[in-house]
Amino acid sequence: MQLKKRQTGLTFLGLLFVGGLLAFLGVIVAQIVPTYLEYLAVDKAVKKAAAGATVAEVRNIFDRAAAIDDIRTITGKDLEVGKQGDKVVVSYDYSREVHIAGPAYVLMKYQGSSQ
Repeated sequence: MQLKKRQTGLTFLGLLFVGGLLAFLGVIVAQIVPTYLEYLAVDKAVKKAAAGATVAEVRNIFDRAAAIDDIRTITGKDLEVGKQGDKVVVSYDYSREVHIAGPAYVLMKYQGSSQ
């Protein structure tokens, strides 16, 4: 007597569930990636601004770089400028909220310095 082999695999409903889950994750990633790219631009602008000698000059350099790189989350006024030895150290700390659905948000916290 021959035994029937049981088929294994993904059902149509399983396929819809997995596809919906992947689409949902794709939408979230598509909203988070621009905030990370802006973080990279902020980090680059902060390192460039650390070449300034005074606090006003550092903030001015950052604001010019922010205008070029379209940085809207943080301005030169939000930077913390200090000295460590004879080097100017510029640091920043900010957060971005990404709306998911209804009352659900993803909070992205970014921080760094020119060191």
